[in-house]
Amino acid sequence: MSSRDERLARAVELRERGEDEQARQLLLELRSEFPDDAQIAVQTAWVHDSLGLEEEAVEHYRAALAGELTDDELRAAFLGLGSTYRALGRDAESDETFRQGIEHFPDFGALHAFHAMTLYNLGRPREAVRELLVLLLATSSDPSIERYRRSLTAYTEDLDRSWLA
Repeated sequence: MSSRDERLARAVELRERGEDEQARQLLLELRSEFPDDAQIAVQTAWVHDSLGLEEEAVEHYRAALAGELTDDELRAAFLGLGSTYRALGRDAESDETFRQGIEHFPDFGALHAFHAMTLYNLGRPREAVRELLVLLLATSSDPSIERYRRSLTAYTEDLDRSWLA
C-alpha cells in the first residue's frame, strides 16, 4: 500500500487534472483512515466544491480549519468555506467565516472581494461597496484610480457624503 503522502499527492494530481470523481474517492478513503488530518480534509473539501457538492464540502472545511494547515491552505480554506456557505444561502455563516479569515489574513484581497458579495447578500450594500473600494485602492495601480485616490479614499469613509448644503 502506498504511503499517506503518496496517496495524497496522487489525489491532488487527479484533482488538478480535473479528474474530480477519482480524486474524491481517494480522498474519502484517506479521510476515513486519517480523520484528523487537516491537509486531507481541505483537499477533500475542495474536490467536493469542484463537483458541486457544497453541502458535503462544509464538514471537510470545518475539519480542515480545526487542524494544522499551511498559511496558503488556511487562506484557501477560509475562502472556500465562506464561499460555500454563501452558495448554500447561509450568509450569516459566510460573513462570520470571511471575518475570521480577514482577521487572520487582512492583506489577502480575495477574502475581501468574496466578503463584499456576502455583505451584499445580507442587505448591507454600503459595507460591500466600501470593502470593494478599500480593496481597489489597496491593489490597483491603474493611473485613473491613482488620479482620484484622494476622492475615492474619502468616499470609503462616507459613501453618502455630498457637497450639497
